[in-house]
Amino acid sequence: MKRLSILGSTGSIGTQTLELVKEHPTEFKVTALSCQNNIELLKKQIKEFKPEIVAVYDKEKADQIKDVEVVTGMDGLKKIVAHADLVVNALVGSIGVLPTVEAIIHKKQVALANKETLVSAGSIIMKAAKKNEVNILPIDSEHSAIFQCLQGEDTHSLNSITLTCSGGPFKDKSRDELKKVTLSDALKHPTWNMGDKITIDSATLMNKGFEVIEAHWLYHLPIEQIKVVLHPESIVHSMVEFNDRSVKAQLGMPSMKIPIQYALAYPRRLPNIALPQLDITRIKKLSFTQPDLSLFPCLQYAYEAGNIGGTLPAVMNAANEVAVRGFLAEKISFLDIPKLVKMAMDNHKLIKQPSLDEIMDVDRKIKAETEDKMDEK
Repeated sequence: MKRLSILGSTGSIGTQTLELVKEHPTEFKVTALSCQNNIELLKKQIKEFKPEIVAVYDKEKADQIKDVEVVTGMDGLKKIVAHADLVVNALVGSIGVLPTVEAIIHKKQVALANKETLVSAGSIIMKAAKKNEVNILPIDSEHSAIFQCLQGEDTHSLNSITLTCSGGPFKDKSRDELKKVTLSDALKHPTWNMGDKITIDSATLMNKGFEVIEAHWLYHLPIEQIKVVLHPESIVHSMVEFNDRSVKAQLGMPSMKIPIQYALAYPRRLPNIALPQLDITRIKKLSFTQPDLSLFPCLQYAYEAGNIGGTLPAVMNAANEVAVRGFLAEKISFLDIPKLVKMAMDNHKLIKQPSLDEIMDVDRKIKAETEDKMDEK
């Protein structure tokens, strides 16, 4: 039985992970949970899964939890990773970086849904994982697809990666139309059910930009060999091309339970009993087109940040995190998100080979500066 510590257990990935635990009670045991401030849902999870310890990031709300050991803040997140064989990092934002490092130091396997970890500190994370012989198991549907396609292959023969992208709710809109979109419009994703932050990142295509940088670190491929195509059907989750021009793709219904379960059970495959089978005879078409970077510049910014490296991806991520939070609070418009990201990147003095402390310092500084600029709007 594999012992799980779930960071961000009350979010979209966390709750789906717990559903899978219920479906496979002899395979997994939940030993630790964490949340930001959703205390009522956390209480229900504690009652059902009976973890040894929980972390509540919001210290003021921690005293509402009884009958289990409670730890708080970043120190709490870092502590609970030791209580498991596999750490599921389903946190949102750069808050996920330090707990991932801590899990690697403790030689815990990591199932990673937190994109910001590899975007902000990919070099440091992957070096630490190699040193400590820790597997970073991707939960993203795209990176899980790539991971599955590469099983049994010589990765030296990998020629390119193609990440598929639904295009979000605005793929067919003009720039004038994008000026008028509302928060409720942006949260209506056509194919995926995700948390608010990642749904907005999907609408701006920043989410896909993050995945380009993640793929660079996970699969040791230059940024320019990682492509993005729009695929609104969300059936092909990604593709890899080898040097003999053979292409492999992973297909499946658009459900996060497939990549989550693959990461939880790896290297085994377990039945995914609650999901319908993919019936390819009912799919009328599978379409693929190039994204319009003039309409969705966040993807272009991610390619630029990934190519330049150093602290620039962390800057991009930090500014985006604040901008998306501002959009969710309806303080700024949809098109203000890429503007704030570009402003932060243009004004940054690059650190080419930063330490982890320097990355986290840059993260804090850029977030504060972006908050100030957002307040000026």
